[in-house]
Amino acid sequence: MTSLRKLLSVLLLPLCASAVQAKEWTEIRFGVYPEYPPFESVAADGSLQGFDIELGNAICAKLQVKCTWVHNEFDGMIPALRARKFDAIMSSMAVTPARQKQIDFSARLFLSPTSVIVRKNADFGDTPESLKGKQVGVLQGSLQEAYARAKLAPLGAQVKAYQAQDQNYADLINGRLDATLTDKLEAQLNFLTKPEGADFKSGPAIKDPTLPLDIAMGLRKNDSELKALLDKGIAAVHADGTFAAIQKKYVGDLDIYNE
Repeated sequence: MTSLRKLLSVLLLPLCASAVQAKEWTEIRFGVYPEYPPFESVAADGSLQGFDIELGNAICAKLQVKCTWVHNEFDGMIPALRARKFDAIMSSMAVTPARQKQIDFSARLFLSPTSVIVRKNADFGDTPESLKGKQVGVLQGSLQEAYARAKLAPLGAQVKAYQAQDQNYADLINGRLDATLTDKLEAQLNFLTKPEGADFKSGPAIKDPTLPLDIAMGLRKNDSELKALLDKGIAAVHADGTFAAIQKKYVGDLDIYNE
């Protein structure tokens, strides 16, 4: 009997250790770059606003945890995450093979294709080849910048990176850019439907393996407990209609979750 007790003690030890090591999450810190309306931006009173912010807060509410937002430059998001400056990236980050080598991702948040924005009377922009010799703006550190430098620059496009997407639109309006390569949904909501974007159009979605559609939260490698928790929260906001309500508020009748 004594030997049996000793055997059971040995077998149960790893389970007890796992229970002790399991973290009970009471706060989730999200890294965010609040220069990308309507997904995330700073309101006049200094608070954060936008689709990502409301969705993140809703997920935290479902999980009954405190939601804390940490400002960070977009092109430094992954190093900051890995340095534990925050727990997850909630800043419209697309899932790519290159990023998956460095970090993990939550379940899908929404879909977001890439397209070229040009003047309505432009006879270029529908194909990468048509941008030869054109001044093309991109957001610094974005997937669009990587794609433009790898695929458009060799074709003869002149690629210029900006720290904020609004700077792309400003130079597009004043003629210093011929086109901007950006998130199609962001351009539709934040530029094309506004008076300053009335003379511009969005080209077809660019289909390329380096420009995936899925947007998700970035997580540290092997942070499986947090991934499971956040995936649970994402499922919860879909189940009770919270996601649909936030989607309706920001994009109207567009379905940005299903293909």
